[in-house]
Amino acid sequence: MNPVFHILISEVTYQYIYIIIVAIISAEFIINCILEMLNYSKLDAAIPIELQGIYDTDKYKQMIDYQKANIKFGVVSDGFSFLLTIAVLVTGMLGKVDVWISGYTAIPLVQSLLFAGVIFMLSDILSLPFQWYGVFVIEQKYGFNKTTPMLFITDKLKGYALTATLGGGILAILIWLVQSIGQNYWLYFWAVISVFMLLINIFYTTWIVPLFNKLTPLEEGELKTKIMDYCHKVQFPIDNLYVIDGSKRSTKANAYFSGLGKRKKIVLYDTLIQNHTHEELVAVLAHEVGHFKKRHIITNILFSIVLTGITLFISSFIVFNPELSYALGGTGNKIHLNLVAFGILYSPISTLTSLMMGILSRKNEYEADAFAKNTYNFSDLVNALKKLSANNLSNLTPHPAYVFFNYSHPTLLQRIRAMG
Repeated sequence: MNPVFHILISEVTYQYIYIIIVAIISAEFIINCILEMLNYSKLDAAIPIELQGIYDTDKYKQMIDYQKANIKFGVVSDGFSFLLTIAVLVTGMLGKVDVWISGYTAIPLVQSLLFAGVIFMLSDILSLPFQWYGVFVIEQKYGFNKTTPMLFITDKLKGYALTATLGGGILAILIWLVQSIGQNYWLYFWAVISVFMLLINIFYTTWIVPLFNKLTPLEEGELKTKIMDYCHKVQFPIDNLYVIDGSKRSTKANAYFSGLGKRKKIVLYDTLIQNHTHEELVAVLAHEVGHFKKRHIITNILFSIVLTGITLFISSFIVFNPELSYALGGTGNKIHLNLVAFGILYSPISTLTSLMMGILSRKNEYEADAFAKNTYNFSDLVNALKKLSANNLSNLTPHPAYVFFNYSHPTLLQRIRAMG
């Protein structure tokens, strides 16, 4: 271990680590509440002239009610999670779960996997009422929800299976490397997780999406002809144009670009096609092509890989310290407890990196908009963005601080002004 890190860590007892962990969790909750309240205070702000006409009077009131309902619900659900987390820390529940699992098996790898599975399931089950309320009360009330109770349950079961398969596999590799190699595990796991990230980006729409949605090739017709003509114009070879049945869960619309090389796909939600003209759809696609032309996908992947490597490198100096386990109520040095503690201790840094990713993401959106503006009729893109905002009851006047911390895209006003 690096001597400097060794001295710093060895002098910090588990009591101090416990206090730091509670302080970090409390600070994050307080900051999030402040941001939500700031955003709430801006809901009744005057609509900028560029955005007037998006909502009529009744629709505007509905948007405000919807946003307020979501903010209030978010604060309540976050408050529940915060109190539950504090209760778990105060009672040393994580350590008790570890002791309980250790009574069934003495194999460290199996202990870690069982611990992760139990904590994940308990956390998800406790949050299930909030998930249900969000879908079947709020989204239902404002006309968005199309998810049936059976589909909700099926999605959950598929999600559990996917988490157990992929998440469990990745965790097993991580724990095995930690136990087998020691401090240099980070380098080997970085290689593994980097390959995994690349594969997910390449095969996401091939392997993951079909588990939850049906993808069908865009049918021949005027829309596909216009899209192919545009792609030919900007020298963007694409044969994989798909429509996803997003309407089975929600009336909200979207579109996205996925994959690399021959695996690249452009996916349009069926709700997007239903609510927009062909010209607006081509403009939306032009924006997605802009991401490819500007190499945003590759840049984001590389940036994520670098940040992951930095995180793993830092973790290699910390996760072997038994004081982390004791801080969470453990009775011995357990890697899975140490990893949980490290995740919390690292969260201020991960918040900073998330802010960096948000800044990069918003910059990329401006560049994709500019590409669409320069290669297609930008008024069609503006009309499409306005329709999307209206159909999704989007907040037209979010607080700047909330945007900075939470938005991956610029606001509608910012995007329109940038293209103007």
